[in-house]
Amino acid sequence: MQVQPVGTDFVAEISGLDLRRPLMPADLAAVEAAADRYAVLVFRGQALDDDQQMAFGAALGPLEQETATVDVHKRRLQHAQMNDISNLDEQGRLLAADDRRRMFNLGNRLWHSDSSFKRVPAKYSMLHARSVPPAGGNTEFADMRAAWDALPPAEQDRLRGLVADHSLIFSRAMLGFGDFTAEERKKFAPVPQRLVRRHPGSGRLSLYLSSHIGRIQGMPVPEAMALLRDLTEHATQRHFVYAHEWRNHDLVLWDNRCTMHRARPFEDTRYKRDMRRVTLMDSAPTLDQAA
Repeated sequence: MQVQPVGTDFVAEISGLDLRRPLMPADLAAVEAAADRYAVLVFRGQALDDDQQMAFGAALGPLEQETATVDVHKRRLQHAQMNDISNLDEQGRLLAADDRRRMFNLGNRLWHSDSSFKRVPAKYSMLHARSVPPAGGNTEFADMRAAWDALPPAEQDRLRGLVADHSLIFSRAMLGFGDFTAEERKKFAPVPQRLVRRHPGSGRLSLYLSSHIGRIQGMPVPEAMALLRDLTEHATQRHFVYAHEWRNHDLVLWDNRCTMHRARPFEDTRYKRDMRRVTLMDSAPTLDQAA
């Protein structure tokens, strides 16, 4: 396994591994060590099928057991644990411009951390490109450890100990989407997470930001939202950001505990973008983890 840094201090390209085959324990340990060091890992030319992608994820830890989206009964993929990050319906056709799922999926263009709205949030995400559009559709990643390090000490002291409430309902409300069923509203009820957390693999402190945040406990909502807007603008300055230009069969693994990401637009009613994500669970709710 070879590790080649890419442009920034938190992204590396990994070569020398064939993810279609089970990895040896030493290789899995090396992948995890690289993720701890860099946070975003790029594996080129991995022609995986769904079972192989699921197996690679499961070899690194427990997988999330269900996806979080609307119209979950309209499933295209075989595995309930695999997230369908595409613009395709259950028959593999392009989603109509007014499809409810398309409206909901536009929230992926907001800066976020996967599953921060779950009581036990996500550790790693592994997104695999099966088909990419001819232009656009990049994914951008932001380094939350470097963003924390760049804050003035007085601001760091003010943020330590704050707890924020996360929900998919909050992030979709930013785009004017509120078309949730009663069952979905119950499923997506807000959960608390630390605003500042310690990354266990590197020992570094990190901001834990996401568009899924709708309030900060003990703070008036307008004041909290203004603070979150300022922090997000700070954390997504271009020198903290890597933009990944997808190729077919790329697999990108990122650590949600210390990064944010967002999808970039493309002509989604004209071109197919078939992306499939396997997500690993974190060890515990952030409030139960060492700060």
